[in-house]
Amino acid sequence: MYPETAPYDQGLLDVGDGNRVHWEVSGNPAGRAALVVHGGPGSGSSPHSRRFFDPEAYRLVLFDQRGCGRSTPHASDPAADMAVNTTAHLVADMERLREHLGIDRWLLFGGSWGSTLILAYAEAHPDRVSAIVLAGVTTTRRSEIQWLYEGVGRIFPEAHERFRAGADHPMGAPAAELVAAYAALMDHPDPAVRRKAAADWCAWEDAVLSLEGMGTPYTDRVDDARLGFVRICSHFFAHGAWLEEGVLLRDAHRLAGIPGVLVHGRADLAGPLTTAWELARAWPDAELRVVEGAGHLGGEETRRHLLTALDGFAKG
Repeated sequence: MYPETAPYDQGLLDVGDGNRVHWEVSGNPAGRAALVVHGGPGSGSSPHSRRFFDPEAYRLVLFDQRGCGRSTPHASDPAADMAVNTTAHLVADMERLREHLGIDRWLLFGGSWGSTLILAYAEAHPDRVSAIVLAGVTTTRRSEIQWLYEGVGRIFPEAHERFRAGADHPMGAPAAELVAAYAALMDHPDPAVRRKAAADWCAWEDAVLSLEGMGTPYTDRVDDARLGFVRICSHFFAHGAWLEEGVLLRDAHRLAGIPGVLVHGRADLAGPLTTAWELARAWPDAELRVVEGAGHLGGEETRRHLLTALDGFAKG
């Protein structure tokens, strides 16, 4: 991967509704514009993502989606209004940021929830997208939410029992109700209730990734970062990300002419390969690269595929 680089410009963009979105730019001011769209939702941007991009070739933009990272207000604050934090708001924020930075078209890079938001943006503004690189492809269909918070519990029954117990959720009840119960707990007036709910949620997310041998990335989040992450996640997933079921796959024809690379691990238990497969079939300009043995967090081969794709687009 490329060496660490520091941003040469950054700021807070007023996107309305009392929200300000943090952004930063690094690399070559005259290079190819690219935007990193982080996962979660609510994870916040990571400086590590800059290392996927040749700093001599790219003008790289990172931003923190509403309510997380260095954006304000932070979702860990109970007073932060979650009603104005939806997929449509985030798509509009991305477009406002593009205009603010004077970028005509940009490459979009992201994984997991980031891939959902990238697809939503690209299908709304295909003329503003030059290329797309996705890892751990998801479209946040309700069927995918059902799998992540209920179906995969068949593989981790002990952890799933604890997860259900955290929200006093009965066995066999729909995953949507379980996620909504956690969303309600994250809005509880008692901070101790919110902290416990966030810890229980993160313990489940880590259980799903436990076979990948990469520690406990969700539980490792602390304090406001953990609270904000879980509040945003449960809020989005309780509402199916405000997306009509399957719409991102049905509207993939809008991506025609945009080259894409999809990198997905065959052993991804958090987001099974079928979604990436369906997207590649619906989007003829996308190339699907399946990484045998890799999970949701990827690994060396996943990184190699992503670097190869981004280096290739830098030369294009």
